Amino acid sequence: MSFKEYADYDALGLAELIQRGEVSPHELLGEAIRRRDSVNPQINAVVHRMDELAFASLDTLPKGGPFYGVPFLLKDFCAAYKGVPLTNGSRAFKDYIPDYDCELVKRFKASGVVTFGKTNTPEFAIVGATEPALHGITRNPWNLARTAGGSSGGSGAAVAAGIVPMASGGDGGGSLRIPAACGGLVGFKTTRGRVPHGPVHGDPWYGQVQDGVVSRSVRDSAAMLDAIRGVDLGAPYAEPPLNESLLGACRKAPHKLRIAWSAEPLMRGGELHPEALKGLHKTVSLLEELGHELVEATPAFNTLHLVEGYLLRIATSVGGEIELTEATLGRKLKHAELEPETWMLAQLGRSFSAATFDAAHRRLYAQGRLFEAFMQDYDVFLTPTLSGPPVEHGYFKSRGMEKWLAPIASRFALGRISANPGTLRRLAEQAFDWVSATMVFNITGNPSVSLPLHWSDDRLPVGMMFTGRFGEDDRLFSLASQLEQAAPWWQQRAPVFANP
Repeated sequence: MSFKEYADYDALGLAELIQRGEVSPHELLGEAIRRRDSVNPQINAVVHRMDELAFASLDTLPKGGPFYGVPFLLKDFCAAYKGVPLTNGSRAFKDYIPDYDCELVKRFKASGVVTFGKTNTPEFAIVGATEPALHGITRNPWNLARTAGGSSGGSGAAVAAGIVPMASGGDGGGSLRIPAACGGLVGFKTTRGRVPHGPVHGDPWYGQVQDGVVSRSVRDSAAMLDAIRGVDLGAPYAEPPLNESLLGACRKAPHKLRIAWSAEPLMRGGELHPEALKGLHKTVSLLEELGHELVEATPAFNTLHLVEGYLLRIATSVGGEIELTEATLGRKLKHAELEPETWMLAQLGRSFSAATFDAAHRRLYAQGRLFEAFMQDYDVFLTPTLSGPPVEHGYFKSRGMEKWLAPIASRFALGRISANPGTLRRLAEQAFDWVSATMVFNITGNPSVSLPLHWSDDRLPVGMMFTGRFGEDDRLFSLASQLEQAAPWWQQRAPVFANP
């Protein structure tokens, strides 16, 4: 049977229908599969189907989970699901099948969701657009010529197109918030230490990566974080305490907040796109109407230290990823198995000394302390999520990645780049032109959420990003829920949207 009202409910809403006996998990799974099959050829969001496994899992679903019976999609990066291919968006992993469930997948399963596919991601989740050589381009349901973002672009596109109400993702430089901003969705990056990464990963990207979901509703993101949060065995960080559940925080209006806002790109100089500025000023006015105090203020970040440290961290992580991939696969990788940008990043990661990396690492921690000191005067910090609306496909290859990786190809050692602030500044202008703010809060570890509060004149989503004090995810969810009620986005539907 067809459940025509499927897209009218968020994940918790679908779970409530199941609890009341109005629809069955089997019916919902069939509906989600039909919708996937109707729209996925246009957007290429789902790259591996798990239909038979999903139907077989219905007999053993944990009935106590908050999302019992709700269809779900899993990002194809680092999320080991026993017996299911895990490609990490790379040709090197195209034949790899893990023989275990990672801790995150175990917790997703315990929440009651029914995973019936895996979503597209760029190779090793490196960039903010989803265009891997292995699986091809994921297209934005709002405009097929524009990016769905990354690295959780497949998940974001699947939710924006109505295949599922939420899908998994991870955020190491904006990878939940970027696709949320591109898709008119909610993307919440939780505080460092709140979600597990075991048993293989302990501190991915030096604490920058936090997992969660992209969703259509604030409460779905909160409830799923409640379901998966908590340290696992051997975790390098303790989970920051919370006063209440995150879902509970969504049910309470925040008190009057003091909110700083900035129209400056945080990782580069220059200005933001007019649509980003329009959305920002509209959001500032809305917050004032809700009774909050708004103050224009920007943290005094050292942009060069942010840029240098971030690039070194990513390059080091990619270099390490290559070595561990070879250990996992039991063989040396061939140059042709990796995309050129990935290969060059790996070479960069091997080109500088441990002392150079340690110095940059310390400077990043100093930036984190600077931001937390700034936040002692404010409850929340507001900026546009991205510099502007979703960019066209190929943007990173033609305007970003190749340009800031070009020095590597010419054996321009990073130590020489670091010694030349002008060169580094030019690289920053190129690399962080569009994604100009999200990675700052991966570096600091603060909770940060993108909300769909503006659409451009040509109907492209433009997200607004709210960042809270370290550990205060509950306050951020309370504000996000208030904004969702004040400026609801639920009825906004992309032109490419799955129909029954």
